[in-house]
Amino acid sequence: MPTKKQPQVTAAKPAAGAAPARRRELLGIAAEVFAEQGYNATTVRKIADHAGMLAGSLYYHFDSKESMLEEILRSFLDELWNGYDAVLEAGLGPRETLEALVTESFREIDRHRAAVAIYQKENRQLAAQERFAFLAESQRRFEKAWLATLERGVAAEVFRADLDVRLTYRFVRDTVWVAASWYRPGGQHSPEEIARQYLSMVLDGIAVRE
Repeated sequence: MPTKKQPQVTAAKPAAGAAPARRRELLGIAAEVFAEQGYNATTVRKIADHAGMLAGSLYYHFDSKESMLEEILRSFLDELWNGYDAVLEAGLGPRETLEALVTESFREIDRHRAAVAIYQKENRQLAAQERFAFLAESQRRFEKAWLATLERGVAAEVFRADLDVRLTYRFVRDTVWVAASWYRPGGQHSPEEIARQYLSMVLDGIAVRE
């Protein structure tokens, strides 16, 4: 007696955009775990636990924790350089360029706080690995842009003639990016307000005295 043919059941496909949205969500969770626990101490299982899923399910979206970290850092740096390049190509004076770079930096901390924290903690170790060689290249571009702006300001007599530009660059770099350790998006002060307060302190020290 022939058996009744059972209807085929097709698994429902996720709605358009659902997978990319989930991927971004998982990267955000991974970034927070990397920032809090450190890259070496973070496992795929830990990320999966924070995401409320099995470790095996995470491999549906990413092949390794290295690929997750690479995507987190590349996304942050790509956005950072989009902002920086717009500033550097705007034809601003040296003081205005420095102000715009600082403001853009605080905006990036607001948008990518965890990624900035990872970059600060892990940059030196990661840059030695071939997969993360782009970090060293970005650091060279970063240094070149800031030093050129400071040197231009000294030459134009906007900044003090006795300014040690390399020391100033290191001070500005470190004091700006360390904000990722305490800044929380949605807090009392906007990134623009923090940048304004920061600049009022820094520029009084490097500008030519009237």
